[in-house]
Formats: sequence, structure tokens, C-alpha cells
Amino acid sequence: MISKKTTPNYKQIYTDIIKTKFPEKKEKCISLLNKADLSQIDIIELNNIIFEKKDKKIEKFNQRLRSYDLASIQKILDYQKKYKYSNSQLANHFGLSRNTVTKWKKMISKHHV
Repeated sequence: MISKKTTPNYKQIYTDIIKTKFPEKKEKCISLLNKADLSQIDIIELNNIIFEKKDKKIEKFNQRLRSYDLASIQKILDYQKKYKYSNSQLANHFGLSRNTVTKWKKMISKHHV
């Protein structure tokens, strides 16, 4: 028996949250919610728009629970090249650790070889 990996319908989840709790934020989120597919980056951006930045301690804990697929990692590393960010700057921008950025760069370079 082959198990199919399913992901939550984030578009529906965030649409419901906006509709019931934060209708004033609908305008800011509409461009992301109108996308055909939401990437992990889009989901994080929606979360930040809706719930805004929290306490540093909570933000750090939430960061540990995030996971990124290969496409999202590539998008983050492309962002670094585009804006000529150092690993530290990129880590601060996306709420990552510098070690994570370094690990991803090594992983991507091995993946492309």
C-alpha cells in the first residue's frame, strides 16, 4: 500500500482566519491567496502579515517548527544572490540560523553536482 503525502489546505485555512478574525487584513493578503499554489515562503509571509511579529522568544520557538522543501530553499538562496546578502543578513531576514543557511548551500551544491 502506497501512502500519499498530503498537505493542509493553507489557502482555505488562512482565508477562514482572515474572514473570522482579521477581516481588515484581507487586502494585504489577497495577492498571496490568489496564487494557484502557496509555497512555504508564501505561507510564512501570510502568517507574518496576519499575526505580525510576536515576542522574540515565541518567534524563535515557531522557527524550530518550520520545514522547507527544496524549491523554497532554492528560492531563499536565489534571494540571497539577487540582493547580495551575506549568510548572516539572509538568516536575519528570514529568521533562520547562519548554520542552516550554510547547510542549505552545501546541500544545494551537492544536489546540483
